[in-house]
Amino acid sequence: MSTYSALTTLDDKARAEALADAMEAFEPEPTGVGCFEIEDGSGRYEVGAYFEQAPDEVALALMAAAFSADPFIVSEVPETDWVAHVKRNLQPVVAGRFFVYGSHDADRVPAGSVALLIEAAMAFGTGHHATTKGCLVALDRLDRDGVRARNVADIGCGTAVLAMAAAAIWGGEVIASDIDPVAVDVARANVEANGFAGRIPCVEAAGFGHPDLAARAPYDLVFANILKGPLIDLAPEMGRAVAPGGYAILSGILNTQADQVLAAYEAAGFAGVTHDELAEWTTLVLRRAQ
Repeated sequence: MSTYSALTTLDDKARAEALADAMEAFEPEPTGVGCFEIEDGSGRYEVGAYFEQAPDEVALALMAAAFSADPFIVSEVPETDWVAHVKRNLQPVVAGRFFVYGSHDADRVPAGSVALLIEAAMAFGTGHHATTKGCLVALDRLDRDGVRARNVADIGCGTAVLAMAAAAIWGGEVIASDIDPVAVDVARANVEANGFAGRIPCVEAAGFGHPDLAARAPYDLVFANILKGPLIDLAPEMGRAVAPGGYAILSGILNTQADQVLAAYEAAGFAGVTHDELAEWTTLVLRRAQ
C-alpha cells in the first residue's frame, strides 16, 4: 500500500510550528506531521505531513498560503521495508579504534577494535552521520593523548553511542540524556544490548535539566552533538557543568557555523583544542580553563 507525503518550507520558526499544528486537523487526517529546521544554514524550516490517501491539493495550497509557506509538494511513497533496505546499504563505521556495526555485520568486527552494536533501525546516531563519527574520532584522539575522563555526560545522546564509547574505553561514571523520550528508550535498549546495563543511566532532559545530571556535575568530559542554536544556548550552562581543565566535544555544527559556536564557548571559559571538518560538518574539542 502506498502512502503520500506533503512537504513545504518557510523561513520563520513560529509560522512553521503553527502550520504543523494546523496540519494536525487537516482532512484527511495525516498519519504524522513534522517540523524541522533544515540543516543547511539557510534558517528555513520544513513542514511535512504523511497520509494514507491522497490529500486534497487545493486545500493544501490554501493552507500553505495562509501561513506564507511555499506550495506543498505532494509525492506518492511506495511501501518499503526500510529496515531491510538500510541493512543492505548501511556499512560498518570505523572511527579511530571504534567499530560501529549492526547485528547483520557481527561477523565483520575486527580484532582489537572497540565494537559498538547499533541496529540499522536506529536511524540517528548510528555512527554513520558525520557529526557522530567526528565525535568518535575526537574521543579516540583524546584518549591517545592521555586524557582519562572518569565522569562523562552525553547530552542529546540519540542512540547513546558516544556514551557507550566513553564507557568502553574509560569505565568510570557515564550518563546519557536526550530531550526526545523515544531517543531515551532507544538509548536504554542500546545500553543493554552492549552490556552496559546498570552502568549508563539514560534520562529525559533538555540540556542539563535533570536532577541526576546536576548531581553528577562537574564533568571531566561532556559530549553535545546537537545543533548550532541549542549549542550556543547551552554554553553558559556547559561552563558551569564541566570541571576546570575538563573537555567538551561538540558537533551538529555546519562548517560555516563553527566560529559562532566557538565564540559562545570562549565567552563561557573554554578554549579550542581541535577543529575537525568531515564533509559539511564540524566537530570542536574544547577545554575549560583551569
